[in-house]
Amino acid sequence: QARVERMEQFQKEKDELDKGCRECKRKLAECQRKMKELEVADKGNGKGELEKLQAEAQQLRNEEKSWENKLEELRKKEKNMPWNVDTLSKDGFSKSVFNVKAEEVEETEEQKEKKHKSFVERYEKQIKHFGMLRRWDDSQKCLSDHPHLVCEETANYLVIWCIDLEVEETADQQYMEGFTEELEAFKERVRGRAKARLEKALREFEEEERQKRLGPGGLDPVEVYESLPAELQKCFDVKDVQMLQDTISRMDPTEAKHHMQRCIDSGLWVPNARGAEGAEKGGGGEAVYEEIPKENGDEEKGKP
Repeated sequence: QARVERMEQFQKEKDELDKGCRECKRKLAECQRKMKELEVADKGNGKGELEKLQAEAQQLRNEEKSWENKLEELRKKEKNMPWNVDTLSKDGFSKSVFNVKAEEVEETEEQKEKKHKSFVERYEKQIKHFGMLRRWDDSQKCLSDHPHLVCEETANYLVIWCIDLEVEETADQQYMEGFTEELEAFKERVRGRAKARLEKALREFEEEERQKRLGPGGLDPVEVYESLPAELQKCFDVKDVQMLQDTISRMDPTEAKHHMQRCIDSGLWVPNARGAEGAEKGGGGEAVYEEIPKENGDEEKGKP
């Protein structure tokens, strides 16, 4: 039992030295960073502050060297320790775990709300403490000590809290203006993204509908109808075959043939198979046409 206690005390001392050495290195790196920033930002006016940081850096270097010497002595002491059943071997692992990625299931709005409420009830005090920090270093340390706060729930709570403070008129004006600007910029990005997605979906839908409407000649009946002269459009609107024939007879033959061919290619107007059958039997009459109903609802007009 005494041997186990000595080993635990030794390990505790080793952990404390490791922690102290790491903390000293972190402070030294932070001090050196501040010195560089001060040298770049203010080459003349910050001489006193720079000298203070240089002295602090020298002191931290001495402390770092002291920590390293203590660690080296502890390592030598550990190397000379007698072997026993605890130091000869240790478990490599106590269990095996297969890292299988869980199937992602999209949460419902109700589940998200419940999750947010539960998180806030559990960590509200820590979130408020983080939200009141002003210095970047303090905020970073807080998140390092409480990594569970790095999530969407924390961000949502802070946004709602800022809005509540504005309603109560207790927020600092400078910070509130910055928050308002960021909030408006965020809203604008959301609106822009939503508008772009809607426009893209609308274009895809219109193109899909257009492809469905294409006639046997590859033309869109809506586009063909809109390109017709007004007198021909009226014939299709009232569905009067005689009016159509009279209108065509008054038009230039080349122009009339061009428009009727486009109507046939788009499916607005097709020769009736019964007319062709009658001609084969000796009817000898003119070809009869029948309309193909358009699928564009109120946008497309009827045909004769």
